[in-house]
Amino acid sequence: MLFKHLCNPLKMIMSDKNTISSCETCTVKWENFKYLTKDELQYVNQHRYEASFKPGEIMIKQGSPSSNTLFISSGMAKIYIEGINGKNFIMSIAKPRRLIMGPGAYVNSRYTYTVSALTKVQVCFINFDVFHHLVRVNADFAEGLLIDISTKSLKTHNRLINLTQKKIPGRMAETLLYLADEIFESNEFEMILSRKELGEFSSMAKECVVRILKEFEDSGLIYCDSTKLQILDKNKLTLISEKG
Repeated sequence: MLFKHLCNPLKMIMSDKNTISSCETCTVKWENFKYLTKDELQYVNQHRYEASFKPGEIMIKQGSPSSNTLFISSGMAKIYIEGINGKNFIMSIAKPRRLIMGPGAYVNSRYTYTVSALTKVQVCFINFDVFHHLVRVNADFAEGLLIDISTKSLKTHNRLINLTQKKIPGRMAETLLYLADEIFESNEFEMILSRKELGEFSSMAKECVVRILKEFEDSGLIYCDSTKLQILDKNKLTLISEKG
């Protein structure tokens, strides 16, 4: 019953036994778990289930019943809203050590977005009831959860403002800087997003993505091919992002 909300559970690779023996000794556990006692960590460990996904597979489906939060222990995924007529909006890229817990946990018990794997992903599903209990009994944990949710909401809020106020070059520059600074922490990185997905992330058509990337490359700002992208002039790219 735990995974009945998944789009296609037959594609999900789930072992009979968790590969991580304990949340207490896990080297990639969520940062906020530092506020938990040994008994509370054991409680989390008893109510989590591991699963792995291949690139392109859906881990959470928008609109489906929500009973678990998702923690990414390895790999990367995209979090997006499925819009009208197949027009999606990618809100963010989730990398390891990120907890994915939407408003449905406390509002309507529904997932408000879809999460799918961009690379091979290993995750832990943790029942919402665990978080509800820990919030009630551990004030430091509750505050940490509020900070985590608020930080993500603020970033999404700022991105939406920028998308409505910046022109196409500014939006693309901001997207590339986001990938470099927040996701890969490097000016050279693997292009895990297709041109279509770059458009869904920066709110533009695929054709515009191809054109702007070509203009950036011709201007010496970036180098890109089908597998990787390198920022060559970060100062100018940052200026384009700021000017919009």
